[in-house]
Amino acid sequence: MNKMNKFRKYSMIPMLAAAVLLTGCEKEEDEIPEEEHDHEVFTDVKLIFTNTQDSSDVVEALAQDPDYEGVEELTVLDSINLDADKTYTLTFEILNVHEEEHEEEEGEEEEEHEDEHAEDIGAEIAEEDDEHQFFFAFSNDAFSNPLGDGNIDNAADAINYNDSDDNGNPVGLSTSWETSSSSLSGGYFTVRLQHQPGVKTASSGANDGDSDFDLTFVLNIE
Repeated sequence: MNKMNKFRKYSMIPMLAAAVLLTGCEKEEDEIPEEEHDHEVFTDVKLIFTNTQDSSDVVEALAQDPDYEGVEELTVLDSINLDADKTYTLTFEILNVHEEEHEEEEGEEEEEHEDEHAEDIGAEIAEEDDEHQFFFAFSNDAFSNPLGDGNIDNAADAINYNDSDDNGNPVGLSTSWETSSSSLSGGYFTVRLQHQPGVKTASSGANDGDSDFDLTFVLNIE
């Protein structure tokens, strides 16, 4: 091999390397991952049942994330204890409490997350009500109105929604409940919040979209 052939052979190496790099860059540009659903962060979800005949009669049940935005999930802390043959309005307090804002001083006990440094996720849900809906499931005939066992299994089943979005579809930040005259011990009450951008309709159900949270509380009626 003469000197000219050697020069041509070795001078092609940088060109080949550049071609490989360009091909790699093109592949990386083509392989952009799909954007995932950006879930809201929930650290505190409180169910608030208020007696419609006596506003001082309030029953609260809390679910809370023990490590804030960590790997653990919301944990149900309370049972729902309602009186028989009463009418309640169910509303929610839904927060994202920031851990760094709530470091307890040494020796103090932390009973609940404080809410003075919390994001009001309930307000965000209200602003985006055309993308959200609450669904419910409960022990059969625990309530005289609505009857049945809720609408998680069938979206057409009765729930008394007090609110709706701009399209006239239910939301569920406020609902009405009449307890049965019969007592119930160790029943269940499930609330599921679905995030449904682009898919929420008058007939969309509890499996459409993505679940922001799905919580089951023990339900007692006396």
